[in-house]
Amino acid sequence: MSALLERLCALKIIPVIAIKDADDAVALGRTLLENGMPSAEITFRTPAAAESIRRLREAFPEMIIGAGTVLTTAQVDQAIEAGVDFIVSPGLNPRIVQYCQARGVPIIPGVNNPSLVEQAMELGLKTLKFFPAEPSGGLGMLKAMSAVYPVSFMPTGGVSPSNVKDYLALPAVFACGGTWMVPANLIDNREWDKIGALTKEAMAAL
Repeated sequence: MSALLERLCALKIIPVIAIKDADDAVALGRTLLENGMPSAEITFRTPAAAESIRRLREAFPEMIIGAGTVLTTAQVDQAIEAGVDFIVSPGLNPRIVQYCQARGVPIIPGVNNPSLVEQAMELGLKTLKFFPAEPSGGLGMLKAMSAVYPVSFMPTGGVSPSNVKDYLALPAVFACGGTWMVPANLIDNREWDKIGALTKEAMAAL
């Protein structure tokens, strides 16, 4: 995880993307890369996820690609087969964590309270997703947990241009996940110029 963590730390923002049509994956990936964002977390909320990841990996070998909203071992297998660098899950499912560990792929599971952080640490994890960040107490909750636990967090859920810098200012935060630079309606309408502008804006703000 350490080499991956360094790369994610350098990025600061990971776009969380739901692609409905795998034919859009390469155009979207190119848009992100050309505007300074060499990473994407493709969520398994759509049936096109695995194929989208596969096409991104083939077209852009240098890109850091994660699979998000991974809920089953079958999805873990699909993601690994498609070429992901890491797995993200919304919650902490010990079975999924251990399966990823057995398969040798980094996993960043979601937690939002002290008990879940301790369960994650018990599984040997030190890199966690704080989700859903804003509904779970936002910066205040994160400050309280990071004062107690020696882990790093990726806040996701309610992170936006108005609060992303506040999250990134916390020493325990290595990156933030967000959808604001890749809105689903712009992807559906293939408005790559607008996505490019939002991405460039997001990176410039950092």
